Amino acid sequence: MSLRLRLSLILGTAFVVIWALAAAWMFRDLRQQMMFSLDQRLVASARMVAGLIDQMPPLASQGEGTRFSADQLTIPDGMACQVSSLRGEILARSHATVDNPLEDQQSGFHEQLIDGARWRSFTLERGDVRITTADRHEEREALNYSVLLAASVPVLVALLGSLGVLWWGVGQGLVPLNRMRDALTQRHADSLEPLHVPSLPAELQPLLETQNQLLQRIGQTLERERRLTGDAAHELRSPLTAIKTHLQVARMTEGAPREQALAHAEEGADRLHRTLEQLLLLARVEGSLSFDDGVSCTPEQVARLAIQDASHGDRDRIVLSVPPAPCDASLEMPSALAVAALRNLLDNALRHGPPATPVELTVHTQAGQAHFCVRDHGPGIAGADLEHLTQRFWRNGQSAGCGLGLAIVQAIVQRFRCDLAFDSRTDGLRVALLMPLRPQGAHQR
Repeated sequence: MSLRLRLSLILGTAFVVIWALAAAWMFRDLRQQMMFSLDQRLVASARMVAGLIDQMPPLASQGEGTRFSADQLTIPDGMACQVSSLRGEILARSHATVDNPLEDQQSGFHEQLIDGARWRSFTLERGDVRITTADRHEEREALNYSVLLAASVPVLVALLGSLGVLWWGVGQGLVPLNRMRDALTQRHADSLEPLHVPSLPAELQPLLETQNQLLQRIGQTLERERRLTGDAAHELRSPLTAIKTHLQVARMTEGAPREQALAHAEEGADRLHRTLEQLLLLARVEGSLSFDDGVSCTPEQVARLAIQDASHGDRDRIVLSVPPAPCDASLEMPSALAVAALRNLLDNALRHGPPATPVELTVHTQAGQAHFCVRDHGPGIAGADLEHLTQRFWRNGQSAGCGLGLAIVQAIVQRFRCDLAFDSRTDGLRVALLMPLRPQGAHQR
């Protein structure tokens, strides 16, 4: 169902209900006023007949039958009139009166059934006579029906006209939305430029801004993926070329040179393997895949697992410092990613610190967060280069890494609302990684 049809149905139904209630109220009031007017006509006719009788000579006190002509009463068409004495003697009847006399024993309005037809009558006592006027309910209802029919035609026309104007108005109100749709339809499939639609109403401006923000995020994502593809192709080409070269050397030589070439080829294969693993992990972290395996780890457990997974053979250089009273709270994030992030920081510190110097890892908890601080004793990083540390494939100097370790840490930080800070000094680089803790008493699987 289209939006125009939906809005028209909702508003049209509301219009019909409101108009129907208003028309029912108006018709009810009009019917009451009509019946009241007809009753007043009966009263006015009775009083008119009484005035005419007062102008006539006095009636005889005895005898039966008509004592004067009914034509003298001048009763309006469609009405019956009867004049009788207080003793019940009928003195006159109008030509419209039926054969049976009208009931006139009580003054005021009455409902009567004469010859199977319902009548409404009014009786007025004036002196020694009773004057009764009446009209049929059938004629009253016919008159009422004709009046209501005449009144309902304008109401129906106005209602249909309102529905037509409503349909047109809803269509005009949706014109800006149609212009947005047309602008999107006419764009090229690869176009991610912001959408510009002039003269949009205030209600559609947030929609346009959200659409442009979405296009901007899509553009940034595509650009990041293109850059990743290009950088990955370049990074993978280098170890593959080196492996191929060393294998060719090994094929052409014998003895120690051959063994050395094979060793270099194996190193290149290991580097290529590490790069592919890092690329796979980065893609999973930046994607929508879940890492939650139901395992909960405390900060100290994460630290010890990261030390065990450190890729360098000199991981014995890592010095772990934990508080005397261990923290029992678990991290509020998958343990696999927490270990991967801390391991990458340790690998980076081991790689850039002097071989004989230790790498310090300090763990403590504060304000619902686990604080991990990794410090090396290397030369540090220039202040201008700190902002490039988490960029993909960025390396400082002649680093042997693939340039993805800190980029993966940054992706984990962004996904799980962690904090990452770098502090470079002359005596080494300090990296602070803050991870949220699960609240005490929270359900743990």
